[in-house]
Amino acid sequence: MPYHIYVIELSKKVFTEHKKFREANPQFNGVLECLYVGMTSKSPKERFQQHKTGYRNRKGHNLSSSIVKKYGMYLRPSLYNHIRPLKNREEALKMEAKIALELRRKRYAVWYN
Repeated sequence: MPYHIYVIELSKKVFTEHKKFREANPQFNGVLECLYVGMTSKSPKERFQQHKTGYRNRKGHNLSSSIVKKYGMYLRPSLYNHIRPLKNREEALKMEAKIALELRRKRYAVWYN
């Protein structure tokens, strides 16, 4: 099953209202956007909808990010379309972290799991 990396733009309110987000991004200077980087076996569009609706699996576990549910605005395909689908979850988790850290180095404020 292929996995996809996706990036969601968040409202900048997340930086002022969410202490852990702010603490995770000391490099942020307020110029660029606040982002969420994730990975999924669904399409990025479907996964974004799951975040926004508070998706729960059959066991009742919440599989949506509260940050995306509250602050997520839209997908940013220009920041992830160049990444090929990944073969497995482990590869996808490594790529998710790599992309998130690359975006932080470019001075975006980024949240990822």
